[in-house]
Formats: sequence, structure tokens, C-alpha cells
Amino acid sequence: MTQRGRILWVDDEIDLLKPHILYLQEKGYSVEKVTNGRDGLSQIENEQFDLVLLDQVMPGMDGISVLRDMKEFNPHLPVIMITKNEEEWLMDEAISEKTAGYLTKPVNPSQIFLACKKILEETEILEKRAAGAYLEEFQEIERLLAEAAQMDDWWNLYHRLVQWQIELDSQKELGLHETLADQLRSANRGFVRFVSEQYRDWIRAKPGERPCLSTDLVNARLVPLLQQDEKVLFVVVDCLRLDQALAILPAVQKRFQTEVDYHVSVLPTATPFARNAIFSGRHLADIQQEHPQLWKKTVETESSMNQAEPEMFGQLLRQLAGRDVNHSYHKVNVAREGQRFLSRMKEYGDHSVIALVVNFVDLLTHHRAESEVLQEMMHDEAGYRNLVETWFANSWLSDVFETAAEMGLTVLLTTDHGSIRVKRGIKVAADRETSSGVRYKYGRSLQCSEKNALVIKRASEYRLPELVKGTNYLIAKEDAYFVYPTQYHKYLGQLQDSFQHGGISLEEMLVPTITLTRR
Repeated sequence: MTQRGRILWVDDEIDLLKPHILYLQEKGYSVEKVTNGRDGLSQIENEQFDLVLLDQVMPGMDGISVLRDMKEFNPHLPVIMITKNEEEWLMDEAISEKTAGYLTKPVNPSQIFLACKKILEETEILEKRAAGAYLEEFQEIERLLAEAAQMDDWWNLYHRLVQWQIELDSQKELGLHETLADQLRSANRGFVRFVSEQYRDWIRAKPGERPCLSTDLVNARLVPLLQQDEKVLFVVVDCLRLDQALAILPAVQKRFQTEVDYHVSVLPTATPFARNAIFSGRHLADIQQEHPQLWKKTVETESSMNQAEPEMFGQLLRQLAGRDVNHSYHKVNVAREGQRFLSRMKEYGDHSVIALVVNFVDLLTHHRAESEVLQEMMHDEAGYRNLVETWFANSWLSDVFETAAEMGLTVLLTTDHGSIRVKRGIKVAADRETSSGVRYKYGRSLQCSEKNALVIKRASEYRLPELVKGTNYLIAKEDAYFVYPTQYHKYLGQLQDSFQHGGISLEEMLVPTITLTRR
């Protein structure tokens, strides 16, 4: 029989435990026995063990003292305390010393076996279970992909794939990541075809007769909360992907009940277009044509086309609610601004809506291309997700959510667009007036294969603005990115495997809208 693990049992009444030891040995464990703490410490210093079973009441050193010395020598060695003592102080001590388990005598052999199995084999069992569950679901995902005909179908499919991404993160040895990545690529191919065929119809249709777009978000998700007399913290974390949003949810679920929904980012999936659409309820072309003063403010700062958001948001709330809505708008680029907002947050307690735009994740995406440190940390989707999760857990924004719970606010958490790790550099022909985007471009006489990009010759058909005379747009499909023929290989090296946005993909367009209701 293959040895399942090597166990050291430290107990002054070890002879009375012979049936338990034989049972473990029959199950394939190797068990070494000692009758006092000092001998136990000596064994650990000289030999390798996978687990220690430790009595509390022994002559000489008691179990807690032995445990502390063991932890100094080998802090990662799991220890299960087994004792007749049922006093709570001892349980507290055992917990504070981070024991792997605590059992009260008398115990039967199967209890000991179960405790050992959980500690020594839990990872392997979970891996096998995850592998089996995913392989069982593989065909179901394939069926959903073949039958997807509505946006809800694509959302359900994408949501399921993302949940498997997160699940398999902790099961690195299964070898299923590439299989899952293949399914996601297949899903993206189908989704791109679906969007390319339907998008023009959506932007002409009335709200309620199309998927919830960026332009519909405030009316569809925020206004109903106001109608229920809720006070709302409306948080837009720029460039937050679904997987990242799901990763940070456990940190807020202690204080909030969560309902995960989605909306569809407008094209291009970039902040000037998608975030303006959220706060104005309009496409940029409509602002350009119908609101010249707002348009002038939007385009007057070339580096940021979102300067008119506060004014547009106030107008949108007034239009939708039929009255002035007491609200405030705040944008945070760096931590000190976030801390400043947090320190004043309770001053806005009488506001019906507190809108908060957070740029950290978007800045992280943009700076990755310039930082070898960030490239190392954000090597892939899992690294990116883990970094966002760590940031949130230690950020001022986490404290904002805590304060929102104290203030009795409902939180509406969303984003303007996601991002995708790009894999295929596509040559594009363009003139000098062409924009510099990696996943979308606008200019004149743009040329690219329709296989790799949505080619828009008439901007008005897509409710896109004329940013230069006769503006054309290119919007990348799936995981493609645009590279000019000159210095092609240089930019290919810089951009390959980077996270970008602006194009058509599940990751960029299907973005989370999460309602957090205080418990």
C-alpha cells in the first residue's frame, strides 16, 4: 500500500491508543509514537513528519508548550490537539496557536482517521472533485455555447466560465486551464459574431427592447433604488472585469447581501465612450449633435474626455426622476484623494446618490506595459485578479464600503468596461490623424481585415461622434490588437500579452453590476 503520510503521535498514554494507531496504519499511514513532549520535539528536529497528533496533559511539558516550541522549529507543520480537557481557555489557546484541529477524548479511530485525511488529503480530494465537476460540465458549456441566442445566454455562459477560472486557480496541478481557455476563446468567437450582427439594432431600439447598455444603466439599476427611497453609493471602478469583481465580493459580503447582474458596455469599450454613456445616458454622437456646450467640455481636454460627467449626471438624474436629486460626484485617481473622500464621506449622508469613480484598476492596466514589476505580478488573468483583490482588501475603498454599511447606504458597484489579454497583433493602415488606441482606432481611411476588426465607415450608424472629418472606426475583435506596419516587431513585443480594452470581447463588454444591500 502506498504510504499516505507520516504521523507523529505524542501522548503519555500511547499504549491505550493502540487500536487507533493500528487503524491508521491499516489505512496506509505511517505512525511514530512518543510518550512525552521533549521526545516529540527531538523527533521533529531529526525526522520529517506530515502531521502531529498531540496530547495536552502530559508529565513535564504540556501540549501547549510543546506546540509553541514545534511552531518555532517548523511553523508549517500541522498539529491536531487531542485532550480530555474541555475547558474553553485551552481551546482559545489552541486556536491562537493556529492548530490544524482540536479533538476531545474519548475519540474513536474513525474520528482520528477523518481528521488526518482532511488535513493531509484535502487538497488532492478537492482537485479531483474540481476536475470531475468541470469535466462533467464541459459538455453543458459546449451546449450553452451552441445554443446562445440572447444576451442573457451569453452572460450566463460567461459567468459560468469565469466561476470556473476562479475555481481552478486553486487547482494549478489539474492541467485543465488550457481546456478552459480554449472554451473561453470559442465563446468569444461566437460572442463577437453575435455582437457584430446585433449591435446596430440595439443602439436604435428602445430601452427594455434591448440588452441593458451603458446608456441604460442609471435608469435600469439606480433609479429603481431611488424609487424605493434608498440612499445609494454608486461606485464605478473603471476597467473592472467580472472575475475581479467576484474576487473582491467575499470581503464585503460580511456587511452586505449581494446580487450580481450585468450590463453591456457600448462600443468602443473605452472610458471616453462607455463611462460618458453611463453618466449621461447618451451616446457621444448624441452629445456632439444635441448638446454643443457639453460636447465642448468633453473634448476640450485631449487626455480626458470625461470632464463633463458631473454636469451630465445631474441632468440625467433630473430627467429620469422628474425632479432635482440631491447628489454628489467624486472621482479618485490616487490613494490620498480616496482617503480625503473617505474622511468626508459622512458629510454626504443627506444625499440620495453619492457617485464615486475609482480609476485605480484602469491605471494599473495602463501602467503594466511600462513596468516590469507589474508585468511580473500581472503575468496572466489570475495574477491580475489576485492583485486587484489584494489592493481592494487593503485599500481606502474597502473602508468606504464599511462606512457605507454604517450609514445604511445601498451600494451599486459597477464599471464602464473590462479588459482582455491580447494575443494577436494585426497590421492596420492609417494616416497621421489616427488615434493611438490599441484595441480601437478612429481616423480617416483606416484599413484592416474585417476578420479581425469591426470596420465602421459611417460613424453615425453606430452613434459614434465625428472626431475628424469623415471619421472611420476600427474596433478589434476577440484578442486582436492593432500595430502599424512600421516598427511592427517593436510594438508587437511591447503589447503582446498585455491587458487592453476598447474592443469586442466577453471580458470587455459583459461587465458586472452588483447591488449590495446592507444586512
